Amino acid sequence: MSHLEAAHAPLDPLLEQQRAELAGLISRHTVTSGIFDTAVQALFLSRYDECIQSFPTLAQPALCIMAQGSKEVRLGEETYRYDALNYMVVSVSMPISGRLLEARPDYPSLAIRLDIDPAEINALIAEAGPMGVPSRPAGRGLYVDTLDTTLLDAVVRLVRLLDTPKDIAMLAPLVRREILYRLLRSQQGHRLYEIAVSNSQTHRVSQAVQWLNGNFHMPLRIDDLAREVNLSVSTLHHRFKAVTSMSPLQYQKQLRLQEARRLMLNEGLEASAAGYRVGYESPSQFSREYSRLYGAPPLRDLARLRQTL
Repeated sequence: MSHLEAAHAPLDPLLEQQRAELAGLISRHTVTSGIFDTAVQALFLSRYDECIQSFPTLAQPALCIMAQGSKEVRLGEETYRYDALNYMVVSVSMPISGRLLEARPDYPSLAIRLDIDPAEINALIAEAGPMGVPSRPAGRGLYVDTLDTTLLDAVVRLVRLLDTPKDIAMLAPLVRREILYRLLRSQQGHRLYEIAVSNSQTHRVSQAVQWLNGNFHMPLRIDDLAREVNLSVSTLHHRFKAVTSMSPLQYQKQLRLQEARRLMLNEGLEASAAGYRVGYESPSQFSREYSRLYGAPPLRDLARLRQTL
């Protein structure tokens, strides 16, 4: 298992002042534990008074910032950690799970999530012209980077708009564009750039990811998927693993097992029925792969989950 996290920078007084203001804003607009949508489009606030572990979920492209506390996110066999000094960006929809590392009633976890539309990135690139975004080999579609005062200032101004609702319609789109611009100009901005530019191999991988997200229950033929996104089979394998840390087949398996777990937990399906629903023809293969991913066969895993709910 690799642990990938950004190094802590020396504490910047201005950054700490901005972080404290952001924490105060989130705290005022969240009364109880949970994730809350806001009047600002695509902006979500979260607050948790105790450490929790989230179920595996299909994360959408987003910027995630912790104003207070820290969080660990798992992608495949890799672990990423971010906190009040480091932000996380998901640039491609991917199955991840996470757990809060610091949260208690007197020091709750406080965070924001700003969903990112790759089409918005593409429009910004087209309008702004060359921005000096370096071209580098494709990396993961999830990364952690060091927070700076320019990015955090824009985020604070976006959240401040919740206090002046009449300004949201006019100012929120402008601040959103500034945030996306700051992300593109950041040290790892090439990752967002590559996803958005339509003729890049990384963009084609993101199309393959989208296809799998919508068709994971169907048999996977790599030749067909490669043709669908206009890549050779070998390039698709190489680039797909570079972006998601998994092969297309491993990725499909994660999606299938994640959905089967949801069906059993939320809709009461039996294990065999859930396995068939997500594309497994063999109940024994489904149970075996489920146990490998979640550490226990379906019935035992569900019993354990229900005890924690």
